[in-house]
Amino acid sequence: MRTHTTPARSVSCFLAAIAGMMLLASPPADAQPKPQEQAIDDRASGIPAADLYRAQTIVTGQGEANRIVGFASCLEDVLIKVTGVLRFVGDPRLDAYKADAARLVRGFSYRDEKGGKPKNDEQGTRDRSFVLTVDFDAAAINDVLASLGVRPWLSRRPVLGVFVEMQQGPRRYVVAGDSKQTDMQRDSLLAAAAKRAMPVVLPDAAALAGVGAKELALADIAHAKLAEVAAARGGEGLLIGRLVWDDQELRWTTDWQLDWHGRSHQWQLVAVTFDEAFRQGIGAAAQVIAAQQ
Repeated sequence: MRTHTTPARSVSCFLAAIAGMMLLASPPADAQPKPQEQAIDDRASGIPAADLYRAQTIVTGQGEANRIVGFASCLEDVLIKVTGVLRFVGDPRLDAYKADAARLVRGFSYRDEKGGKPKNDEQGTRDRSFVLTVDFDAAAINDVLASLGVRPWLSRRPVLGVFVEMQQGPRRYVVAGDSKQTDMQRDSLLAAAAKRAMPVVLPDAAALAGVGAKELALADIAHAKLAEVAAARGGEGLLIGRLVWDDQELRWTTDWQLDWHGRSHQWQLVAVTFDEAFRQGIGAAAQVIAAQQ
């Protein structure tokens, strides 16, 4: 499968195109584990069921109005997280559920994003930002998915070995799991993986040097070598991304390739930030894998 896009189209259009072209099929009816089987799947995948039905967002203050907006945002994230279905991004079918998202919530909590820091002179309590963590009721979410004709992805999720090369002008580098020079990108990649509930491993600097990633572009390194590096760290699939910064458009153009079960899947996307680019890339990889479960 090869999916291409053009830079002029919006990110939402890219995601919609990928969702359609990948023909995301829901698992068959008999594929949904029984409650007693879920605990086994949790242990095998390393992802507790509670985490699948939990999401976070940033809200301003702790007032009800902003909390309701946060619930709606988290609901969309959880539906994607639980299923791997990216077509839920901006899906108008979710509008009614978002408007009444509070009834699906089992619990929530706040964390002061600027905890320990004094308020700014012009910042009132309501203007302070908080991380809102929302736990949704699993049965209620599964009912929503059933109404949408999609089943939750509750089977084991494989570990992806992720290699990301970034180009900004003359500077080119590969994100390493232990390099201070790419610590922001590493943290962003790991956050993107957590958001989509995909276990990932990143190469360390020594492994990258061993395959020649300092001198060679990832495209010039045999994928078998990269797969070996990933496998040594527990990776079961290979996801390779290349992000190039466009100074004129002020955005990242990205190329992704997923090697999974003997097949190669490729797609292209654009994003304003590398955080969003990572969410797109890992999300699209999860989508491909989920469709094959």
